[in-house]
Amino acid sequence: MLSEFSVKEKKILSEHFSNTDGNVFAIITPQQVDRGALMSRYSRTDKSMRRIFLDEFLKNKNRGEEFYNRVLLEYGDDSVAELGEAQIAIEGLSNIAVKKIEDRRIGLSYLEKSSRYVAWNKKENGVYRFYRDPEIMKSKFADMYEETCNFSFDVYSKNIQPMVNYVREKYPIEKYNFKDSNDGKEKPFSKLRNESDIKSANMIYKGSTKAKALDILRGLLPASTLTNVGITGNGRAFEYLLTVLGSSDLKEEQDLASKIKKELDKIIKSFVRRADDKHGKAFQKYLKNIKNKSKTTSKQIKSNPKIGTRTKLVDYESEKIAIDKIITSIIYEQSPSTSYQDILQQVKKMPMKNKTKIIDEFAKLRTNRRHRPSRAFENIYYTFDLYNNFGMFRDFHRHRALTLERQLLTTDHGYNIPNEIKILGIEKDFKDCMDKTKVTFDKIRKKYPEQGQYVVNFAYNYPYFMKFNLREACHLLELRTVPQGHVDYRKVAQQMFEQINKVHPNLSKIMKFVDMKEYDLERFESEKRTEEKRKKLK
Repeated sequence: MLSEFSVKEKKILSEHFSNTDGNVFAIITPQQVDRGALMSRYSRTDKSMRRIFLDEFLKNKNRGEEFYNRVLLEYGDDSVAELGEAQIAIEGLSNIAVKKIEDRRIGLSYLEKSSRYVAWNKKENGVYRFYRDPEIMKSKFADMYEETCNFSFDVYSKNIQPMVNYVREKYPIEKYNFKDSNDGKEKPFSKLRNESDIKSANMIYKGSTKAKALDILRGLLPASTLTNVGITGNGRAFEYLLTVLGSSDLKEEQDLASKIKKELDKIIKSFVRRADDKHGKAFQKYLKNIKNKSKTTSKQIKSNPKIGTRTKLVDYESEKIAIDKIITSIIYEQSPSTSYQDILQQVKKMPMKNKTKIIDEFAKLRTNRRHRPSRAFENIYYTFDLYNNFGMFRDFHRHRALTLERQLLTTDHGYNIPNEIKILGIEKDFKDCMDKTKVTFDKIRKKYPEQGQYVVNFAYNYPYFMKFNLREACHLLELRTVPQGHVDYRKVAQQMFEQINKVHPNLSKIMKFVDMKEYDLERFESEKRTEEKRKKLK
């Protein structure tokens, strides 16, 4: 078959596409705006993409920019903004701001600094790294705020090594088995003879025990604690993120919108241009109106704060109805010329034992937790009302294939003290920290309800609800009960499974890999696997 391109054209194309003849190729032309514009232009012509590049883009270096100006600004075709992608790193933002960013579920992916692998006790220029909100710092609450956050960090910092020592004393290295490289068998630490094996065992043990200690202490950290987050996403999602941040009442989030926009303008300017133009400003106003209307509407309900933790399934369908919907959806895909309604009516007449057998057969097909159930299992939803500590919420918050609504972070719902805190003898310090926070928060909130969130510790209980389908329940509950998970969210995920199993005993069989066990050192087996992979790379 003759090539579409001449030798000269191929030479040019080789610098902009991964190959010049194949029907599958990557676009490697350096300008992001051109890559996106080529993809979009591609859908409006019968020319091949490489021919479009030669005819329309090669001679006009501004062709991509001109294309987006016309399509996005003149026609408002939002979908083409998804063709521009960027990666942004943000360092030194509070745990309040990072949650606002991560509320955006579609089009963005996040990687955030961990609170279990990294100690947050370092100072910068002699001061702890926490956000100092301008509104608070110029108010009469400035000294109280600073003192309270410093106290939280002091209690956290001074107890890191004592907690590490306690964990290692309670879970000594001699209690655990490690791989012997001589015969490949798991052996007690005392039986290891190879120097490399002993070194690896110590590395595994130290990593898992330090993670355990930091897990226990993280409740002392205030929400003002500065973290880092990396964001990968498309222009459309970034544009919405900028609009949301710009409509915030918090100065930190408003400033982040400006800073992120400035950096995005350097790489995908055409894709986020509307974020701060008249369209963006109008959208910001709309978002503020929604917030204000929600506040007005909420006044019809009497406030009734609950103290303590809560994991309660509050909304679901009967299992009979749920099973009928799922089986109908299973059958529908492979039943051409038959309507959903016709299938549903026939399924309703099937004996229940036949229907539960179908569910059992689909459960057997899953041999590991990465074998997701089919989309048929998305037809049934569960809503959970939750009060868990804010530190734990941060982990659940990362799940985006669900509906999650949350309230402001306050001290209204109390806190829980880990048993290890009591055993180590620092319960008084922990309580003093929480009490001091509550006094400060209660004073700040009267004038600055949103800014007051910054001072609240991770240990305080936080109200939110989650609504997800059965397919997502498999992913969420199986993932959040893996042995290396934090004990707090493992417990809540296990409670969720128990409640779903109670109301849907047949359907819950699809969640085959929920781990209901308890573990001493949650990170231990994971650290061992990581070390094995590390050895293979050497």
